[in-house]
Amino acid sequence: MMLTTDRTRRRTAPKKRASAASRAERDIVQHLREQISSHAIPPGAKLRESTLAQQFSVSRTKVREALTALELRGLIRRTPNRGAEVIRVELTQIFEIYDAREGIEGMCIRLATQKAPPEQWQKWVDLFARGGRMESYVKGGDVEGYFAQYDLLRREIIQAARNPVLAAMLDSIFEKTWVIMRRVQILPGRMEQALHEHRAFVAAMRAGDAEMAEQLRRQNIRSAIETLKRFQTYVL
Repeated sequence: MMLTTDRTRRRTAPKKRASAASRAERDIVQHLREQISSHAIPPGAKLRESTLAQQFSVSRTKVREALTALELRGLIRRTPNRGAEVIRVELTQIFEIYDAREGIEGMCIRLATQKAPPEQWQKWVDLFARGGRMESYVKGGDVEGYFAQYDLLRREIIQAARNPVLAAMLDSIFEKTWVIMRRVQILPGRMEQALHEHRAFVAAMRAGDAEMAEQLRRQNIRSAIETLKRFQTYVL
C-alpha cells in the first residue's frame, strides 16, 4: 500500500508543479495587462526579461512565455536584439477600434437583453435615475466613482450575453482604450451626456427591448467618438 502511495505522489508532483507554473505565467500576463492598459507602464516602455524575472521570481523562460501572450494580444512588440516594447496606439487605430467597438458592444447589449430577465437591470435603472447615485457622481465631478460603477455594469452585460467570443473581443478592445475612455469622460459636458445616454439604454434593457437597447448603445459609442474627435488634441 505504501509503495502505491509513493508512486502516486511521484506521478502527481510534476502535474502540481506544472499547474503552479501555469498560474505564475497567467499572473504575470494579467498584471502586465492591467499595468499596460492603465498606462502605469506607458506606451513605448521597454519590458526587460531579466527585470521581470526578478520582479515575479520566475525564470526568464516563463517571462518569455508571458511576453508572447502579450504580443498575441497586440499590447507589445518584440524586435530581435531590442527586446519588448509597449505598443503605442495611433490616432487612426483608436478611431478604428471605436468603430469596431460600436458594433460589438451593440451586439453584446442585444444578447444580454435577450438572455437575462428584465428585472436584472432594475438596480441599474435605479442607479442611473434622476437623483440616483450616478447623477450624484456627475454633479460632484467624481469621474472615478462614475467610471467604477459603469465598469461593473459593462462586466455584467458581457457576462449576461453569454458569448465567450464577444467577451474576448471586448476584453482586448477595453485594454487598448481604457485610458482613452476615462479621458473622454472629463471632457466638457461629456459626463452629463454620457449619463443621459447610459440611462436610456439601461431603461431599454429593463423594458426587454433588445433592438432599442442595441441602437441606443451604438448611439452612445458614436457620441463618445464624436467628442473624442472634437477634443483629440487635448486627449491623445
